[in-house]
Amino acid sequence: MAEAILGDHDQYSCSICLDLLKNPVTIPCGHSYCMSCINECWNTKDQKETYKCPQCRQTFNSKPPLNRNTILAEIMEKLRDTKLQVSETQSLAGPGEIACDFCSGEVFKAVKSCLECRASYCETHLHPHYNVPALKKHKLVKATVMPICSKHDKLLEVFCRTDQICVCMHCLMDDHKGHDTVPSTIERNEKQMKLTDTQTKVKQTIQAKEKELQKMKVDITSHSDSAKDAVKNSKRVFTELVKLIEKRSNEVIEKIKAQEKADLDQGAKLQDKLEEEISQLKKREGVLDTLLQTDDNIHFLQNYESVSSSSGSNGFPSHSFKPCCSYTDVNKLVCELKERLETVFNQEINETFKKVSDLTTKSNPVCIKDEDSVKVKSSVKTHVSGKGVTHKSVVVVKGSLTCNIKIGDKVCVKPSVETPKYLWGSVNHKSTGRVISVQGETVTVDFPEQEGWIGEVSEMELVVSADLGSATHNCFKIGNRVRVRSSVKEPKHGWGSVTHNSIGVIKKIQGESLTVDFPDQTDWTGVLSEMELMSGDVSELLSLSPGARVRVKPTISTPAHGWGSVTKHSIGVVVAIDGTKVTVNFPEQSNWTGTVSEMEAVP
Repeated sequence: MAEAILGDHDQYSCSICLDLLKNPVTIPCGHSYCMSCINECWNTKDQKETYKCPQCRQTFNSKPPLNRNTILAEIMEKLRDTKLQVSETQSLAGPGEIACDFCSGEVFKAVKSCLECRASYCETHLHPHYNVPALKKHKLVKATVMPICSKHDKLLEVFCRTDQICVCMHCLMDDHKGHDTVPSTIERNEKQMKLTDTQTKVKQTIQAKEKELQKMKVDITSHSDSAKDAVKNSKRVFTELVKLIEKRSNEVIEKIKAQEKADLDQGAKLQDKLEEEISQLKKREGVLDTLLQTDDNIHFLQNYESVSSSSGSNGFPSHSFKPCCSYTDVNKLVCELKERLETVFNQEINETFKKVSDLTTKSNPVCIKDEDSVKVKSSVKTHVSGKGVTHKSVVVVKGSLTCNIKIGDKVCVKPSVETPKYLWGSVNHKSTGRVISVQGETVTVDFPEQEGWIGEVSEMELVVSADLGSATHNCFKIGNRVRVRSSVKEPKHGWGSVTHNSIGVIKKIQGESLTVDFPDQTDWTGVLSEMELMSGDVSELLSLSPGARVRVKPTISTPAHGWGSVTKHSIGVVVAIDGTKVTVNFPEQSNWTGTVSEMEAVP
């Protein structure tokens, strides 16, 4: 009923105010108006004039009585309520939204589209499709733009599998005649099944990844807790070590003070005794002086024997202060203890660092071991011995395998790798670079074409160097003796005071660069590819361990830290070695400092 009334909206409008009738009244000619509107219209007229109907122009000699039309007023009330409800449940169509094709004036947003009518409807105009039997059979879908064929202006209802596009029925007789076509609903159902399977797989992958993420969070938290425990334990151990050193230091200091007190007490007693003897000797000296000064010969002779027998110094033994120990020796012993502790401490700390690095390598293995299950990587397209093997083949490794790519090695991408995991960049199969970092399966290489290139260890292979003879010689280490290769005409950072004959010791390695202490120049900077290892490194470095007898090499004109009191003929004992620095106790000078490359062992 409300919809019908709303459909006849215009016939219930006042012809004066053009709005829905308010307090409607009907005049004798049958037309209805708002009471306020007709009163205002007639009250402005001259009383001598006749009254006319604003619509039919029928005249009345006197002003007709205006009685309220009760039935029409009730209809207006219902009409206003219906309009209010519609405005509350529906919204006007905005830009980019599908509008109702049947709304006039205010256009509401469509909620459904009819594929049969090829029109869109709002909530109000959609009701006939629910109530009219003929319209109930129409196909209603969510409001959408009608899929119309641009060529035939017909609804797209068929899917052409040959051209993989949607077409109308007229297209089947035209451009798509003889093609493999099916109704759009059938194609939709088939593709929806595939898409549902894909969605299921994606959900499963998400669940697996979420579990993986959860496990990773637990592992990271555990690792962080382990690191915190290690830090806490390290602080505790080093704090205890410091306390132990402080305790032993206090004991040594108390011992020194106690010995000092004993020595001083002994010295004080000896000093008192010596002062007493001096006092007695001075008394005897006075007696002797008195006797020598007397003029009485008889008195002199009578007292001579008694005075002369006790006048000598034989009765007073010699005294000297002899402490139990020399504090100079104590100072020397403490210094030696400090040096030995530093040596041991540095060695143990370095060993700890090495073990931490070893643990890191073990927890992030880059090598395939025997009995591991393996398959060919997807990045590998071909292989010389890949007969019968595919990317899905899984086999068990038999036989020993080694992965010996280390920092400093010269490498290139394997010929069997068609596309590296992280792509080529500016690198190609002929590029040769040097490894600057290895972390798990990932390797970072400095190529001439591209620095900091990232790849996988399994994609790389070692490059044998003609200058060094084998790939393993590329692994320079701190402490190695090196020199500039004879094939290098001009080093990258210049010669400085270094020559082809200069032999130095590696002090620092950072990426492609290294720092070398030469006899001619310390802290010389070069690149690994310019250097070559000298034979006899290991034996010579071992011979320079603490306790070894050494001297300055005859080829050294001036040591890096100067001669001091030492000469070329001086022979001393190694006290400590710290990197490239060596501390030696010579007879001429203790704690003399030099560099390892300046020294040679004395048989």
